[in-house]
Amino acid sequence: MSTDEMLVKLLERLSKPVPPPLPVEVDLWDTKNIGAYLKRSVDTVRDDIVCLPSFPRPIRLPTPGRAQALYKAREVIKWAESHVS
Repeated sequence: MSTDEMLVKLLERLSKPVPPPLPVEVDLWDTKNIGAYLKRSVDTVRDDIVCLPSFPRPIRLPTPGRAQALYKAREVIKWAESHVS
């Protein structure tokens, strides 16, 4: 692929509108989103945080196989803010 072709593809991608983020009141977060919010790795979130008894319970949407755990963003934020020292 030539440089010009790469530039055209890049410009096409950049010109597409980016959908606005969902409001926190209705958004569902996975461990990657939680890690970004808490400034922790996905491994730390999965192994040390979501397993805490005080952490919000996950939502598992009905899908074939094991569904990915999702968490209400507003509950995660409330939980984090409850740990202010």
